Amino acid sequence: MEEVIVEVRLLPHHEGLPLPSYATPHSSGMDLHAAVQEAVLIEPGQRQLVPTGLCLAMPPGVEGQVRPRSGLAMEHGVTVLNAPGTIDADYRGEIKVLLVNLGRRPYKVCRGDRIAQIVFSGGVLRAVLRPQRVLERTERDEGGFGHSGN
Repeated sequence: MEEVIVEVRLLPHHEGLPLPSYATPHSSGMDLHAAVQEAVLIEPGQRQLVPTGLCLAMPPGVEGQVRPRSGLAMEHGVTVLNAPGTIDADYRGEIKVLLVNLGRRPYKVCRGDRIAQIVFSGGVLRAVLRPQRVLERTERDEGGFGHSGN
């Protein structure tokens, strides 16, 4: 596996919390922890922006993707609303996680809770869009949602 150096700045409200880390040698994502001072209650159907107390500096061509934690989604119906949330290489602000409660019960986020995971990805491509009057046809062509019968 290729390694990349990502610099991290810890904000004051991150004090006492662990740095994100990989749970196993083959984990793809690092857990992000809630840097809330007091517990935050997310009611069913509601969303909440949860701070992590972390700011990152990634090299050009690297992006961070904030993704849900499967256990949190399975057990409580809590997930990342804009998954995956994209962190651009030139963003230097605090990483915050937009959680939504799709479950039936209120969910309490406490300080230090693992709320999401971050996956780093390299090889970001930059597209150059070229307007055309007509696009090359394909077998699928304009078939959209449900076009394959699923």
